[in-house]
Amino acid sequence: MIINYKLQPKSFSEKIFQMAKISKRTIEEHLKLYHGYINKYNEIQEKLAQLSENDYSQANQTYSLIRELKLELSFAWGGIVNHELYFGHLGSDGQLFEGKLMDQIKKDFGSFENFKKDLKTTGLASRGWVWTAWNEKEKRLFNYLGDAQNTFPIWFAKPILALDVYEHAYFIDFGTNRGQYIEAFFESINWQEIETNFQRLFLFSA
Repeated sequence: MIINYKLQPKSFSEKIFQMAKISKRTIEEHLKLYHGYINKYNEIQEKLAQLSENDYSQANQTYSLIRELKLELSFAWGGIVNHELYFGHLGSDGQLFEGKLMDQIKKDFGSFENFKKDLKTTGLASRGWVWTAWNEKEKRLFNYLGDAQNTFPIWFAKPILALDVYEHAYFIDFGTNRGQYIEAFFESINWQEIETNFQRLFLFSA
């Protein structure tokens, strides 16, 4: 039996509604999607807790209730985690924060400009998400591409930055101009928050 688990939505800084390049309306509509993932996650958890012995006995890789619920749970969970990371480091002016993260970016990409170019072009190539993640095995930062909410994780990689490139993240403000949106994203990042995300990885692994 699976114990029912209910997740509560996270609160974000009011500064995400005050960005110069990404509108309040875009953020309000975007947050509705985040809350939708929370609701569906809780709904699936409730259904998992109600599975019968018959449901368990009919588990099948082509189709079964438990397969469907657990597969879609991963999509809802990805939608939650990705958006919490994304909204968590928005709401600033994009001013760079010199620290261990910037040192690592320069080491792994040669310069911040190279990192930005790689992140932007990865965003243009993706159908859904880009994550800057620390690869524990390779001991480096890398910009990973994902076409859906649940196409991450990459083995041994822990994300510290998330860029949502689904159309809902930018269409109100920029239409089909995704590149302009990504530039606005860079101008709205709180780099100190991403520095904290980066350093937290080493605190937890110590």
